[in-house]
Amino acid sequence: MTDPKPDPDQWSFETKQIHAGQQPDPASHARALPIYQTTSYTFDSTEHAAALFGLAEPGNIYTRIMNPTTDVVEQRIAALEGGVAALFLASGQAAETFAILNIAEAGDHIVSSPRLYGGTYNLFHYTLPKLGVQTTFVEDPDDLDSWRAAVRPNTKAFYGETISNPKIDLLDTPGVSQVAHDHGVPLIVDNTIATPFLIQPITQGADIVVHSATKYLGGHGTAIAGVIVDSGTFDWTASGKFPGFTEPDPSYHGVVFAELGPPAYALKARVQLLRDLGSAAAPFNAFLVAQGLETLSLRMERHVQNAQTVAEFLAAHPDVTAVNYAGLPSSPWYERAQRLAPRGVGAVLAFELAGGVDAGKAFVNALQLHSHVANIGDVRSLVIHPAST
Repeated sequence: MTDPKPDPDQWSFETKQIHAGQQPDPASHARALPIYQTTSYTFDSTEHAAALFGLAEPGNIYTRIMNPTTDVVEQRIAALEGGVAALFLASGQAAETFAILNIAEAGDHIVSSPRLYGGTYNLFHYTLPKLGVQTTFVEDPDDLDSWRAAVRPNTKAFYGETISNPKIDLLDTPGVSQVAHDHGVPLIVDNTIATPFLIQPITQGADIVVHSATKYLGGHGTAIAGVIVDSGTFDWTASGKFPGFTEPDPSYHGVVFAELGPPAYALKARVQLLRDLGSAAAPFNAFLVAQGLETLSLRMERHVQNAQTVAEFLAAHPDVTAVNYAGLPSSPWYERAQRLAPRGVGAVLAFELAGGVDAGKAFVNALQLHSHVANIGDVRSLVIHPAST
């Protein structure tokens, strides 16, 4: 009699963050995740190579496209987000770029919330138009009619951040996803600030999830990385808007990606975009992010506790004129946060001082314990002065 194999779908979040995607190494029996520091992999035969390149069977070809260390991290993050597959990339910026270019090309259009990380806004506003992809930023992302009004015949996706940086408002993911689906397009969300421990946007209707894994997933300020998670639930054949999924790809042996099943989006991003654009993450960076994932729930619990305490202190301080943190009852998004993120709204907050810009500069310069850096999601307390950067 053999013991039944474990069913990862039945595991708790805390178990998945440690075990999902990995068994002890079969060759060495190593318990920790090995770092496969290699560029390439041997093929058993020419037939084996052909099967791998033709996607007839899974396996490793070249580390720019896949790597065993990276594969574990992809499976683990997909499990935590409730997706069917993930693609680990060299940065969060690469992840959101791939997320759009996987479905939009010259002549296409996306609709986005304007409440975005600055790097994302620049990508959408300045760089994507050079590639022929236009973006409409809805005036009020809390108004579903604003999203509806922005749709065009060539719209290919909606985009937003589950918790925005730095305004710390929450996207109405269920509502926005419904509008997107009514128009035959997917909702792509950036879940960096929330992490899947606080919000699992796929359960709220999102189709594609991106992260800067540099931030809370890695959690220690040691690795630049990004990830795309495919929910596997969007029907790429229904609307006729996505010929890249429904027509043969001449660059990849005539494969029709929609015929590959639920992980079609992630597979297409891997074997087209990653193959050609090359934004591959180093195996060592994947290993560092894997180490961060093992303590994600513990860190996020304490991050939220600390941020809530700081937000309440600032809100009561006479020199503070405004605090942006959806964990405060004074926030316009407090009720939405209680519904969509009952475990908390993360550890990023923004506030304004009575003295304006000069007071903000003096405050940052006077801090002794905080690190003044262009980053979030570290185990250390960080600060930045947006008006100066």
